[in-house]
Amino acid sequence: MRVAILASGNGTNFEALAKHFAAGDIPGELALLFCNHPDAPVMKRAARLKVPAGAFTVKECGGKEAYEKRLLNLLQDRQIDFLILAGYLRVVGPTILQAYPRSIVNLHPALLPHYKGLNAIERAFADFQAGKIKQTGVTVHFIDEQLDHGENIAQRVVPIKEDDTAESLEARIHQTEHQLFPAAVKQVLTERMNKGE
Repeated sequence: MRVAILASGNGTNFEALAKHFAAGDIPGELALLFCNHPDAPVMKRAARLKVPAGAFTVKECGGKEAYEKRLLNLLQDRQIDFLILAGYLRVVGPTILQAYPRSIVNLHPALLPHYKGLNAIERAFADFQAGKIKQTGVTVHFIDEQLDHGENIAQRVVPIKEDDTAESLEARIHQTEHQLFPAAVKQVLTERMNKGE
């Protein structure tokens, strides 16, 4: 099972996953990091961790459709079987979805179906301050053609504390992500390999 991680930014979840793959905690081979921002910090993490990496932008491809075709060619060239989205800030289009049915997992910093889309932590914290909620959390799920939609694999609640700031809440959500995401990926890949898929 050859796995690619798609990321867009800092790459803390990429690094957490990469360390689990390197230690043999997650089955399969982490064969590629792809980033849609060539200058993003995650590229340096990949180099440090000796994970093969590729990067190009939508703009340099001349549009989303050409970008997805080029990305699919890269994934197929590297014989990738499974995709993990770790802070990949693009909606995955039909070109990739059709090539990887039920083989793309995503991490979202909220308890889906709540707070879909961007700025989920900030929106949850604002609702906490308005007295609407007392907790948020993290979701790992398969993706489909709808934004932050698809079958849930795992969720974990993160309580919001009275003395929390948006930053302290975000730090605890990231801490939870770094625990939940590798465990959920391990579960999915172990099941997949045991079935011989």
